Amino acid sequence: MSWNKIAIFGNTVPLAEKALDFLWKSQETTLNNLANVDTPGFKKTEVSFEETFRKRLVAADGVKSSNAMLDAIEGSNYELHSRDDSARVDENNVNADVEQSKLARDGLQYQYLLNSITSDIKRYQTVLKTQ
Repeated sequence: MSWNKIAIFGNTVPLAEKALDFLWKSQETTLNNLANVDTPGFKKTEVSFEETFRKRLVAADGVKSSNAMLDAIEGSNYELHSRDDSARVDENNVNADVEQSKLARDGLQYQYLLNSITSDIKRYQTVLKTQ
């Protein structure tokens, strides 16, 4: 992202961009889990992001550098974790109902963020047109 966009939008766009990346990876991982719901021995993968991201943002908030928040946003990434627990005879631990609910939630969050960014950009366009 160029410096001009950052100056105009502040941290809003980089923050939303990072959240969208996470949600995309989460949906991708959930779809993979669902595709393997009947594969014997398959262990589902989960994506974590929120807690690490929150800690980085809180730490950056205490720093007096103007780039600290942007560095925290850009330096954050998701982590993939495999779960070994299983209650099924075939040792697969994917629960299709849970995964479908997660997929729907992530999809709604993704759409909300896209709508939010679009709305922000439209407001900036309106302001620029009236100048």
